[in-house]
Amino acid sequence: MFIRKAWDTLLEWKASSARKALCIVGARQTGKTTLVRQFGTQEYKTFAEVNFMTDPGAARIFSGALDADTIITNLTAYVHQPLTPGNTLVLLDEIQECPNARTAIKFLVEDGRFDYIETGSLLRVKYKDVRSYPVGFETIIRMYPMDFEEFALANGVQQETINYLRRCYENAEPVLESVHQVMMRLFYSYIVVGGMPQVADTFVRTHDIGKVVENQREILELYRLDIAKYAVGNDRMKIKAIFDSIPSQLNEKNRRFILTKVDEHGRQNRYENSFEWLAETGVALPCYNVAEPQPPLMLNEKHSLFKLFMGDTGLLCAACMENIQFDILQGNLDINLGSILENVIAQAIKSGGFSLNYFDSKRYGEVDFVVQNGMGIDLLEVKSGNDYRKHSALSKIMSVENWKFSRAYVFCKGNVERGRITYLPWYMSMFYKRQKIAEGMTYEIDLGGLKNQ
Repeated sequence: MFIRKAWDTLLEWKASSARKALCIVGARQTGKTTLVRQFGTQEYKTFAEVNFMTDPGAARIFSGALDADTIITNLTAYVHQPLTPGNTLVLLDEIQECPNARTAIKFLVEDGRFDYIETGSLLRVKYKDVRSYPVGFETIIRMYPMDFEEFALANGVQQETINYLRRCYENAEPVLESVHQVMMRLFYSYIVVGGMPQVADTFVRTHDIGKVVENQREILELYRLDIAKYAVGNDRMKIKAIFDSIPSQLNEKNRRFILTKVDEHGRQNRYENSFEWLAETGVALPCYNVAEPQPPLMLNEKHSLFKLFMGDTGLLCAACMENIQFDILQGNLDINLGSILENVIAQAIKSGGFSLNYFDSKRYGEVDFVVQNGMGIDLLEVKSGNDYRKHSALSKIMSVENWKFSRAYVFCKGNVERGRITYLPWYMSMFYKRQKIAEGMTYEIDLGGLKNQ
């Protein structure tokens, strides 16, 4: 099994005294089920699994009364095994296929006999089918494809090497050139393979790029089948058209998604649900332009101007339907492959827990990513060629008198360079995470002045 960072999240959840049900959402094939199976087998005396997609009959567990006793009686009869109170994990897999199970979570958590993890790929797409949500009884986390750190460990990179690279990132110190070159070659592989665990496993076992691409195209077809199955009415054609146009739209000079290239008479408000569908399922990652690169970015977003990235860069390479994999593996990323690099950095930013935004104006130019990190703003540029020190838009924006920024990074093929703008190799995007909240931020109000009132 690959080492996934979500494992630590599961351990923290299990150790919590006020434990709720854990709901893991994310795109198909990101490894949710495999992770929970391994966790349940390793961390609990008893593990039981109910998969509502592979066995539609499992929904009968929740077809009658939804009190805990009735459900647990049905559950034990279904799994054909005794369940140990206080030491059993129950996995409710693809729970979007059984809306009653989602409603019943409240009563099962209140009962407290067992722990419950739900997984789902299309939970928010099928939200209307749920009669009552278990608000207050469910912790929701999102799982993404493997990031580069997870991919590197899966390919045999030692944890000591990862720790060394992290110190170089944190201290803005150059990486040993021999290590840098090896990590760059591995990063080229990551761009081609991506972070889908099944695809990564094929690569680790065989190193056969043909088989990798075959697996990726199977996943892409699975996504199209999901669109056909779960999208409603006229949205099916709209969603499929958007999904299939992502590679070509990213290949345009400014990467911006132009709706009229999908439908010459298309209007943004008529397609809004279709874009939201792809974002909610994790298949696509929207990146919105902001009117001003200052906090709070959410209030500055212009939803009519956006880029649409693929949720996994390996799938993007496979969807291009061109033999680009060989060029990437050879490190030829400066010829018409800037969109691929921008996608992989967008994927890293999103999996790091951030929203995706960019800034583009006629006056200043464009910065690839503007990220709100706490109360500060980070500027991130992605450069594919050798002239990565040329970034006029970034320099202009940093010079605006009333705009304040915490950090500015250029992700490039070069080694680490410290300065007003820090240059980082592409692979160090795996370390770009949220700033830790300072401790001791308690705030109390002295109400003594009210005693005599």
